[in-house]
Amino acid sequence: MAVSGARRKIAWGITGSGDRIVETVERMIELQKQYEDMVDVRVFVSKAGEQVIKYYKLFNTLEKHFDKVWVEINSNSPFLAGQLQVRRYEFLLLAPTTSNTVTKIALGLADSLLSNAAIMSQKAFVPTYIMPCDYAPGILTTILPDGSEMRLRIRKEDAENVDKLRRTEDVYVLETPDEIAGVFERYFARPLERV
Repeated sequence: MAVSGARRKIAWGITGSGDRIVETVERMIELQKQYEDMVDVRVFVSKAGEQVIKYYKLFNTLEKHFDKVWVEINSNSPFLAGQLQVRRYEFLLLAPTTSNTVTKIALGLADSLLSNAAIMSQKAFVPTYIMPCDYAPGILTTILPDGSEMRLRIRKEDAENVDKLRRTEDVYVLETPDEIAGVFERYFARPLERV
């Protein structure tokens, strides 16, 4: 339960995946509005994420709906990892997450802003929620900014890295943007009022 008058912070990281980016941004805007008196969502965008967000014409939308939007300069700037180490955030949410970032986290590589943040979260006992784009082998159909569809093959190697994350302590894999609402409920649900 939130301390009266204090808004709790969460860190939302966006990588370079266009798959479900529109739905994820829409869901996060809804959740920010629903929990605005309790939650301050801070947005951290990777370098590749910035390209994708601009490609989908969502950057201005993020700046309009969220107080803080930072773009990666390097693996330690902005200083998200340090903020997670001292537990300034309730949790880290990476959504959507590329197979590149998933692989780095699964292997313990902290050479980008969001992979570094995820590794530091694990070390500091801060829960990390990851919504990978490649969570199961097969064919994925994603929607491009012009509304057309693109089919992609999900490699078994990428799905295996997601499975490795599922077995990692304090890391939770989400498969859809709708699951993010359940995470917010878990942390910020208001107690039922008594009649």
